[in-house]
Amino acid sequence: MSESSNVELPAADRVTELRQSLAEIRASVKKASPLNSSPTLVAVSKLKPASDIQACFLDNQLDFGENYVQELEEKARILPPDIRWHFIGTLQSNKAKNLAAIPNLYSIQTLGSIKAATALNKALPNNRGSPLRVLVQVNTSGEDAKSGLPSLTPSSTLAESELIALIKHVVTSCPKLRLEGLMTIGSLEQSIAASDSQENPDFERLKETCNIVSKYLQTTFSDSTQNWGDETTGRLLLSMGMSSDFEAALASGSDIVRVGTGIFGQRPAKTG
Repeated sequence: MSESSNVELPAADRVTELRQSLAEIRASVKKASPLNSSPTLVAVSKLKPASDIQACFLDNQLDFGENYVQELEEKARILPPDIRWHFIGTLQSNKAKNLAAIPNLYSIQTLGSIKAATALNKALPNNRGSPLRVLVQVNTSGEDAKSGLPSLTPSSTLAESELIALIKHVVTSCPKLRLEGLMTIGSLEQSIAASDSQENPDFERLKETCNIVSKYLQTTFSDSTQNWGDETTGRLLLSMGMSSDFEAALASGSDIVRVGTGIFGQRPAKTG
């Protein structure tokens, strides 16, 4: 692992605090995960200084999530190139070129339109080496304030689904992208309700949607042209669960959890 960076570490007590928090979250992730599973922990570092990220990176944390394009650009320029950056903010097609220029951008978890997918595919350099992983964001709670496409049910008409249309476009028309899976942000109310039962309807809805999408892909496209799913297993991955509900998400089968406050503490209010 390269440690090359222009960023100094924070004060010693802050380094200790971060490493303790990271160790606690890792232990909780392991405890909540099904046997023989290895979920990815994305440390959500938005609005946190690069020095905090450097401290976690030196504690073998490779995956970090950012919500704002400019902040991600600035951090990626000065932090180690071995970091795997996950963009988890609202994806606007006019920012695709900026994101595509980040060499160690590992995934975009918030793809939500054909326009954005096309812009990303066009902007990515031909010498990138491997397709950019993308996850389609699904609004499983139906909340107006949340981004994402509507989820699917067994009674959904696939020919009329925005989600299926986007997935088909990525698979057939975006060779520089790889459809890694689906992502959702569960409602806070459901997270609280699920704290005891370990069942969250939003997570179950994403799993059901993923099953429908998987069957669609398997019956519509041949294995020889597969550019979706985990590169090892071919299975579509699920990104669900944050600081308040990652344990319930893992119990429901999440492959990726996005934890910010649990690692870095409360964030300052965004200004500007």
